[in-house]
Amino acid sequence: MDQKSLNNPYPDYDGNPGCSQGLFDSDGMLTAEFAQRLSGKISELVAVMENGLKSADPRDCTSYTGWTGIALLYLHLHEVFGDISFLQRALVHVSRSLKCLTRRHDVTFLCGDAGPLAVAAVVYHRLQRAPEAEECVSRLLQLHQRVVKGSGDLPDELLYGRVGYLSSLLYVSQHLGQDRVPTQYIQQICEAVLVSGESQARSFHVQDQSPLMYEWYQEQYVGSAHGLSGIYYFLMQPGFVAGEEQVGRLVKPSVDHVCRLKFPSGNYPPCVGDTRDQLVHWCHGSPGVVYMLLQAYKVFGEARYLEDAVQCGEVVWQRGLLKKGYGLCHGAAGNAYTFLALYKLTHDPKHLYRACMFADWCMNYGKHGCRTPDTPFSLFEGMAGTIYFLADLLQPMKSKFPAFEV
Repeated sequence: MDQKSLNNPYPDYDGNPGCSQGLFDSDGMLTAEFAQRLSGKISELVAVMENGLKSADPRDCTSYTGWTGIALLYLHLHEVFGDISFLQRALVHVSRSLKCLTRRHDVTFLCGDAGPLAVAAVVYHRLQRAPEAEECVSRLLQLHQRVVKGSGDLPDELLYGRVGYLSSLLYVSQHLGQDRVPTQYIQQICEAVLVSGESQARSFHVQDQSPLMYEWYQEQYVGSAHGLSGIYYFLMQPGFVAGEEQVGRLVKPSVDHVCRLKFPSGNYPPCVGDTRDQLVHWCHGSPGVVYMLLQAYKVFGEARYLEDAVQCGEVVWQRGLLKKGYGLCHGAAGNAYTFLALYKLTHDPKHLYRACMFADWCMNYGKHGCRTPDTPFSLFEGMAGTIYFLADLLQPMKSKFPAFEV
């Protein structure tokens, strides 16, 4: 057993409808009783979180550990429950973020200024404050040229790089309408990511195995946060890359290169060349790679991608209840999204059942002796992320890993 995870105490889904009784029906609709339990726990945790946030860093504007992440949670709760007070709280938190933007070179949704601007645009839009929404969108789009041209040190990955800026544009277009972000903006970023990937593949002399390659801090990361699988997930979205043939010629063989890195267990290494099969997190390992595999299956239709994705689900079921806690980036809530992603594509009740079991684990927050994260109430490390997942489970077919899933 992996020393980084705790034993999974739950019986697995055995194919018998009785297994899911009390959780959801044959159409995947949660029972009133289970939905009520989720809603009750959400209210309880929100109160704990609000109290805990009184001692949070007042200057952290980011989505990852700061106030924008809390605003993002409240926006999500407003979507799920329709309660206007959640929207008001989102406004309070995102306004705080706008007052302390990094004003550095961080241009991403999760760790930079793009996140606060994108989330503020959506909050203002929902509150029908059009001029303020417009101003945020325009400030967000002003970062575009810097991302496309990129100084030499701008990486391509999700947390700090081009794809992280791309995800903020997608967030705006998903919530404010496709026409708010010009298509060519998205395609120009993808083109810059492709050019960068081809150049790095050549400099690492791996272009024969993988036409694209990316590094961050001198490591060729594999996972979704810093690595290849997160980048390829975005490059395979329909229409993001202007030339369709480039997806087949450059992205597909690069995806296949990641597939060849799979451990016998079905998990993936944190970096190319790393032989340690230890990490089962959204940021490193199967719970992040699964999105690339499912997208490859949708785009190329080859069964092996889906088979590998289902294997990711097995890894997460066995090793996904982490000693690190209940968060999104490296915790049980983030890992549970693996099951929701698989469920949305396959409609196999096994995956929904497993997501419900991980939710049960998360609803016993703090009772498993897990480590307390550095930012215990934040979206990506702490309690806000767990609440986000529990709310998403109320509408499984609409669920999306925040700030990542398209």
